[in-house]
Amino acid sequence: MSRTVDIAYDDLESAFGWVSAAGPHENAAYISMATGQIFYASSMSDTEDELPADIEDTSRYLSVLHQNDLDLGRSLALRFAEERLSDSYRTVREFFHHRGAYARFKDLLERRGLLEHWYEYERKATEGALCAWAQDNGLTVVQGPLPTEA
Repeated sequence: MSRTVDIAYDDLESAFGWVSAAGPHENAAYISMATGQIFYASSMSDTEDELPADIEDTSRYLSVLHQNDLDLGRSLALRFAEERLSDSYRTVREFFHHRGAYARFKDLLERRGLLEHWYEYERKATEGALCAWAQDNGLTVVQGPLPTEA
């Protein structure tokens, strides 16, 4: 059985945020399966990270997924709307057929007093999906900072 690599949840969440901050395939983050080190790349701008020459080797580096790949984008917002805004579900669904959907969605949540509930729902869903994905890919997620090697 292959060994698992420890990664701090905060580091994994940051890498996921980087990848998801842009459109699919615009930003990338890669986790070394030997060390847990994360490398960042972007097709839109230069990053300070120098990528290893073998970064495309999927046996050595794990590519962090975009929020859409984990159903944490539009589909998560629609699930929340179905659960908490059933009377406005069609309206919310329509938001996501146009630009600016998240702004309109969050405006509606603010008017209904549900914005903080959304943020908590989103946080829990993200943490659950990231931890499950990490485990499925040979990573052990650690809460708090990783112990430093002596």
